[in-house]
Amino acid sequence: MIEKVVVKREALSLFLEMCTDIYPHENIMIIQGKIKGGIANIREFLIPPFSTYGEGFSGFPTFMIPFDLSYIGTAHSHPSGNPSPSTGDLNNFFGRVMMIAGYPYTENMVRVYNSKGETLRLEIEP
Repeated sequence: MIEKVVVKREALSLFLEMCTDIYPHENIMIIQGKIKGGIANIREFLIPPFSTYGEGFSGFPTFMIPFDLSYIGTAHSHPSGNPSPSTGDLNNFFGRVMMIAGYPYTENMVRVYNSKGETLRLEIEP
């Protein structure tokens, strides 16, 4: 069971920058990292192949993702500003964690969830 998610500030900043660049469309990325002892450590965010971005939606064909055990979840943006998961987000959950960044895409507008939609503690490292 994951209790905490740790991400380096530099990696998070790059994800938030992508969200800002794609705004007003929704961004989606794959989270690459490692889970050990109830802690998910995020190493980086990857652009999924054949991903689509639109106003209020984003996605990618999961069958096109190469098998890689370091993929631990997805991260996406909510241009509406609400960083809470929608029913669609939970129904399309991929991996073990989901990060959502709400507009205006600052660190305090980022939330992390498990597959049940429960908020996980987020720690940003320098």
